[in-house]
Amino acid sequence: MQRQSTFVLAQMASDGLPERNLEKAQKAAAKAAGLYHPDVIVFPELYMSFFPVGTSREIALSTAQPLDGPFVTGMRKLAKEYGVWVIFGMNEAVEDPADPRSYNTTVVVNAEGELVSHYRKTHLYDAFGYRESDTNKPGGRLFEPIDTPFGRLGLFVCYEVRFPEVARYQRSKGADIIVMPTAWAAGKLKSLHFRTLVTARAIENTVYMLACNQCGAGSTGESVAVDPMGVPAASAGEAEDLVPVYVDLDRVEAVRARLPAYKDRRPELYTI
Repeated sequence: MQRQSTFVLAQMASDGLPERNLEKAQKAAAKAAGLYHPDVIVFPELYMSFFPVGTSREIALSTAQPLDGPFVTGMRKLAKEYGVWVIFGMNEAVEDPADPRSYNTTVVVNAEGELVSHYRKTHLYDAFGYRESDTNKPGGRLFEPIDTPFGRLGLFVCYEVRFPEVARYQRSKGADIIVMPTAWAAGKLKSLHFRTLVTARAIENTVYMLACNQCGAGSTGESVAVDPMGVPAASAGEAEDLVPVYVDLDRVEAVRARLPAYKDRRPELYTI
Protein backbone atom coordinates (compact mmCIF):
# COMPACT_ATOMS: atom_id res chain seq x y z
CA MET A 1 0.00 0.00 0.00
CA GLN A 2 1.18 3.51 -0.85
CA ARG A 3 1.98 5.29 2.45
CA GLN A 4 1.95 8.83 1.05
CA SER A 5 -0.48 10.07 -1.58
CA THR A 6 -1.85 13.26 -3.07
CA PHE A 7 -5.53 14.09 -3.14
CA VAL A 8 -6.77 17.20 -4.95
CA LEU A 9 -9.99 18.85 -3.80
CA ALA A 10 -11.54 20.38 -6.92
CA GLN A 11 -13.65 23.13 -5.36
CA MET A 12 -15.96 24.09 -8.20
CA ALA A 13 -19.12 26.05 -8.93
CA SER A 14 -21.12 23.68 -11.09
CA ASP A 15 -24.47 24.53 -12.66
CA GLY A 16 -27.45 22.66 -14.12
CA LEU A 17 -25.76 21.58 -17.35
CA PRO A 18 -23.98 18.21 -17.05
CA GLU A 19 -22.15 18.69 -20.35
CA ARG A 20 -20.62 21.96 -19.20
CA ASN A 21 -19.69 20.53 -15.82
CA LEU A 22 -18.01 17.56 -17.48
CA GLU A 23 -15.97 19.93 -19.62
CA LYS A 24 -14.95 21.87 -16.49
CA ALA A 25 -13.95 18.61 -14.80
CA GLN A 26 -11.75 17.69 -17.76
CA LYS A 27 -9.99 21.04 -17.60
CA ALA A 28 -9.57 20.76 -13.84
CA ALA A 29 -8.10 17.26 -14.17
CA ALA A 30 -5.64 18.42 -16.81
CA LYS A 31 -4.52 21.34 -14.65
CA ALA A 32 -4.27 19.19 -11.51
CA ALA A 33 -2.22 16.59 -13.37
CA GLY A 34 0.23 19.24 -14.53
CA LEU A 35 0.58 20.92 -11.15
CA TYR A 36 0.25 18.20 -8.54
CA HIS A 37 0.33 14.72 -10.17
CA PRO A 38 -2.58 13.60 -7.95
CA ASP A 39 -3.56 10.08 -7.05
CA VAL A 40 -7.18 11.11 -6.38
CA ILE A 41 -9.32 14.07 -7.49
CA VAL A 42 -12.43 14.85 -5.45
CA PHE A 43 -15.31 16.94 -6.82
CA PRO A 44 -18.23 18.36 -4.80
CA GLU A 45 -21.64 16.96 -3.97
CA LEU A 46 -24.07 17.02 -6.92
CA TYR A 47 -21.25 18.16 -9.18
CA MET A 48 -22.94 16.71 -12.28
CA SER A 49 -25.82 19.21 -12.05
CA PHE A 50 -26.31 21.65 -9.22
CA PHE A 51 -29.29 23.97 -8.87
CA PRO A 52 -29.81 26.90 -6.48
CA VAL A 53 -32.35 26.79 -3.68
CA GLY A 54 -35.84 27.50 -5.02
CA THR A 55 -35.38 25.72 -8.36
CA SER A 56 -38.56 23.91 -9.37
CA ARG A 57 -38.71 20.15 -8.88
CA GLU A 58 -39.23 19.60 -12.60
CA ILE A 59 -36.04 21.44 -13.52
CA ALA A 60 -34.01 19.89 -10.70
CA LEU A 61 -35.02 16.39 -11.78
CA SER A 62 -34.66 16.97 -15.51
CA THR A 63 -30.93 16.24 -15.59
CA ALA A 64 -30.96 12.97 -13.60
CA GLN A 65 -28.97 10.17 -15.26
CA PRO A 66 -28.28 6.50 -14.54
CA LEU A 67 -24.89 5.27 -13.42
CA ASP A 68 -24.15 4.15 -16.99
CA GLY A 69 -25.24 7.51 -18.44
CA PRO A 70 -23.09 10.00 -20.36
CA PHE A 71 -21.80 11.96 -17.36
CA VAL A 72 -20.46 8.97 -15.45
CA THR A 73 -19.09 7.54 -18.69
CA GLY A 74 -17.29 10.82 -19.33
CA MET A 75 -15.83 10.90 -15.83
CA ARG A 76 -14.65 7.31 -16.20
CA LYS A 77 -12.82 8.26 -19.40
CA LEU A 78 -11.27 11.21 -17.59
CA ALA A 79 -10.01 8.99 -14.77
CA LYS A 80 -8.42 6.55 -17.19
CA GLU A 81 -6.88 9.30 -19.33
CA TYR A 82 -5.11 10.90 -16.37
CA GLY A 83 -4.54 7.71 -14.37
CA VAL A 84 -6.28 9.06 -11.27
CA TRP A 85 -9.08 7.96 -8.99
CA VAL A 86 -12.05 10.30 -9.23
CA ILE A 87 -14.82 10.90 -6.70
CA PHE A 88 -17.80 13.07 -7.63
CA GLY A 89 -21.45 13.75 -6.90
CA MET A 90 -24.37 13.37 -9.32
CA ASN A 91 -28.15 13.31 -9.62
CA GLU A 92 -28.89 9.63 -10.19
CA ALA A 93 -32.19 8.64 -11.80
CA VAL A 94 -34.46 6.57 -9.54
CA GLU A 95 -35.47 3.20 -10.99
CA ASP A 96 -39.04 3.46 -9.66
CA PRO A 97 -41.15 5.42 -12.17
CA ALA A 98 -43.71 6.07 -9.44
CA ASP A 99 -41.17 8.05 -7.36
CA PRO A 100 -40.68 11.55 -8.83
CA ARG A 101 -37.29 12.10 -7.18
CA SER A 102 -33.63 11.36 -7.83
CA TYR A 103 -30.79 10.04 -5.67
CA ASN A 104 -28.03 12.31 -4.42
CA THR A 105 -25.26 9.91 -5.36
CA THR A 106 -21.48 9.95 -5.00
CA VAL A 107 -19.47 7.83 -7.43
CA VAL A 108 -15.97 6.41 -6.96
CA VAL A 109 -13.97 5.56 -10.08
CA ASN A 110 -10.47 4.05 -10.09
CA ALA A 111 -7.48 4.98 -12.24
CA GLU A 112 -8.45 2.37 -14.84
CA GLY A 113 -11.79 4.09 -15.32
CA GLU A 114 -13.76 1.40 -13.51
CA LEU A 115 -16.75 2.26 -11.35
CA VAL A 116 -15.60 0.91 -7.98
CA SER A 117 -18.45 2.01 -5.73
CA HIS A 118 -21.31 4.45 -5.35
CA TYR A 119 -23.22 5.84 -2.39
CA ARG A 120 -26.72 7.25 -2.26
CA LYS A 121 -26.95 9.90 0.46
CA THR A 122 -28.98 8.57 3.38
CA HIS A 123 -29.41 11.61 5.66
CA LEU A 124 -31.12 14.33 3.65
CA TYR A 125 -30.88 18.06 4.33
CA ASP A 126 -34.29 18.86 5.75
CA ALA A 127 -32.98 21.71 7.88
CA PHE A 128 -32.55 25.49 7.96
CA GLY A 129 -35.82 25.84 6.03
CA TYR A 130 -34.78 23.55 3.18
CA ARG A 131 -36.23 20.14 2.30
CA GLU A 132 -33.88 18.01 0.24
CA SER A 133 -36.28 15.08 0.59
CA ASP A 134 -38.76 16.85 -1.69
CA THR A 135 -36.48 16.20 -4.66
CA ASN A 136 -34.18 13.42 -3.46
CA LYS A 137 -34.89 9.88 -2.35
CA PRO A 138 -32.71 8.70 0.56
CA GLY A 139 -30.42 5.75 0.10
CA GLY A 140 -30.95 2.66 2.21
CA ARG A 141 -27.43 1.95 3.51
CA LEU A 142 -24.29 3.74 4.61
CA PHE A 143 -21.17 3.69 2.47
CA GLU A 144 -19.02 0.60 2.98
CA PRO A 145 -15.36 1.71 3.15
CA ILE A 146 -13.18 0.36 0.37
CA ASP A 147 -9.52 -0.59 0.10
CA THR A 148 -7.55 1.62 -2.26
CA PRO A 149 -3.85 1.91 -3.05
CA PHE A 150 -3.81 4.95 -0.71
CA GLY A 151 -5.51 3.49 2.37
CA ARG A 152 -8.97 2.38 3.40
CA LEU A 153 -11.42 5.00 2.18
CA GLY A 154 -14.68 5.99 3.85
CA LEU A 155 -17.24 8.45 2.55
CA PHE A 156 -20.32 10.43 3.47
CA VAL A 157 -21.98 13.54 2.10
CA CYS A 158 -22.42 17.10 3.41
CA TYR A 159 -25.24 17.24 6.04
CA GLU A 160 -24.18 13.79 7.28
CA VAL A 161 -21.19 15.36 9.06
CA ARG A 162 -23.74 16.49 11.66
CA PHE A 163 -24.36 12.84 12.57
CA PRO A 164 -21.34 11.45 14.47
CA GLU A 165 -22.68 7.91 14.01
CA VAL A 166 -22.13 8.09 10.24
CA ALA A 167 -18.43 8.92 10.60
CA ARG A 168 -18.08 6.39 13.44
CA TYR A 169 -19.48 3.70 11.16
CA GLN A 170 -16.79 4.49 8.59
CA ARG A 171 -14.10 4.24 11.29
CA SER A 172 -15.57 1.00 12.63
CA LYS A 173 -15.13 -0.46 9.16
CA GLY A 174 -11.46 0.49 9.12
CA ALA A 175 -11.43 3.86 7.33
CA ASP A 176 -8.14 5.78 7.40
CA ILE A 177 -9.42 8.61 5.19
CA ILE A 178 -12.98 9.92 4.96
CA VAL A 179 -13.97 11.92 1.88
CA MET A 180 -16.92 14.31 2.19
CA PRO A 181 -18.28 15.85 -1.02
CA THR A 182 -20.54 18.74 -0.06
CA ALA A 183 -22.67 21.63 -1.24
CA TRP A 184 -22.60 23.45 2.10
CA ALA A 185 -25.12 26.26 1.98
CA ALA A 186 -24.09 29.74 3.04
CA GLY A 187 -25.75 31.33 6.06
CA LYS A 188 -25.25 32.57 9.59
CA LEU A 189 -22.66 30.49 11.45
CA LYS A 190 -22.51 27.96 8.61
CA SER A 191 -18.75 28.43 8.02
CA LEU A 192 -18.13 27.92 11.73
CA HIS A 193 -20.28 24.78 11.77
CA PHE A 194 -18.53 23.41 8.69
CA ARG A 195 -14.99 23.74 9.99
CA THR A 196 -15.90 22.68 13.54
CA LEU A 197 -17.77 19.54 12.50
CA VAL A 198 -15.17 18.40 9.97
CA THR A 199 -12.45 18.87 12.57
CA ALA A 200 -14.42 17.03 15.26
CA ARG A 201 -15.04 14.02 13.02
CA ALA A 202 -11.32 13.85 12.22
CA ILE A 203 -10.21 14.04 15.85
CA GLU A 204 -12.73 11.65 17.38
CA ASN A 205 -12.08 8.99 14.73
CA THR A 206 -8.35 9.69 14.15
CA VAL A 207 -8.82 9.87 10.39
CA TYR A 208 -8.05 12.32 7.63
CA MET A 209 -11.23 14.27 6.78
CA LEU A 210 -11.30 15.70 3.24
CA ALA A 211 -14.28 18.00 2.58
CA CYS A 212 -14.70 19.26 -1.00
CA ASN A 213 -17.36 21.93 -1.36
CA GLN A 214 -19.32 23.70 -4.05
CA CYS A 215 -18.65 27.42 -4.29
CA GLY A 216 -20.35 30.36 -5.96
CA ALA A 217 -23.86 31.62 -5.30
CA GLY A 218 -25.42 29.94 -2.29
CA SER A 219 -22.44 27.82 -1.20
CA THR A 220 -19.59 28.73 1.09
CA GLY A 221 -16.61 27.15 -0.66
CA GLU A 222 -13.93 26.89 2.06
CA SER A 223 -13.07 23.26 1.27
CA VAL A 224 -10.82 21.86 3.94
CA ALA A 225 -8.70 18.84 4.82
CA VAL A 226 -7.96 18.00 8.45
CA ASP A 227 -5.48 15.41 9.68
CA PRO A 228 -6.13 12.77 12.39
CA MET A 229 -4.98 15.13 15.16
CA GLY A 230 -7.29 17.91 13.99
CA VAL A 231 -4.55 19.93 12.30
CA PRO A 232 -5.66 21.68 9.07
CA ALA A 233 -3.75 20.11 6.21
CA ALA A 234 -5.11 22.33 3.41
CA SER A 235 -7.95 24.77 2.79
CA ALA A 236 -9.56 26.93 0.14
CA GLY A 237 -11.22 30.33 0.02
CA GLU A 238 -14.58 31.14 -1.50
CA ALA A 239 -13.66 30.84 -5.20
CA GLU A 240 -12.97 27.93 -7.52
CA ASP A 241 -9.67 26.31 -6.67
CA LEU A 242 -7.64 23.11 -6.84
CA VAL A 243 -6.41 22.25 -3.36
CA PRO A 244 -3.67 19.61 -2.98
CA VAL A 245 -3.79 17.48 0.17
CA TYR A 246 -0.85 15.29 1.11
CA VAL A 247 -2.11 12.24 3.00
CA ASP A 248 0.34 10.25 5.11
CA LEU A 249 -0.74 6.89 6.54
CA ASP A 250 2.26 6.95 8.87
CA ARG A 251 0.67 10.04 10.44
CA VAL A 252 -2.56 8.09 10.96
CA GLU A 253 -0.67 5.25 12.61
CA ALA A 254 1.33 7.58 14.85
CA VAL A 255 -1.72 9.54 16.01
CA ARG A 256 -3.66 6.38 16.81
CA ALA A 257 -0.76 5.11 18.91
CA ARG A 258 -0.68 8.38 20.82
CA LEU A 259 -4.43 8.92 21.01
CA PRO A 260 -6.16 5.50 21.20
CA ALA A 261 -9.62 6.97 21.82
CA TYR A 262 -11.35 4.66 19.37
CA LYS A 263 -9.77 1.59 20.95
CA ASP A 264 -10.61 2.85 24.45
CA ARG A 265 -14.35 3.04 23.82
CA ARG A 266 -16.63 1.05 26.14
CA PRO A 267 -19.66 0.39 23.92
CA GLU A 268 -21.12 -2.05 26.44
CA LEU A 269 -22.06 1.00 28.55
CA TYR A 270 -24.29 2.68 25.99
CA THR A 271 -26.49 2.20 22.99
CA ILE A 272 -27.50 4.78 20.41
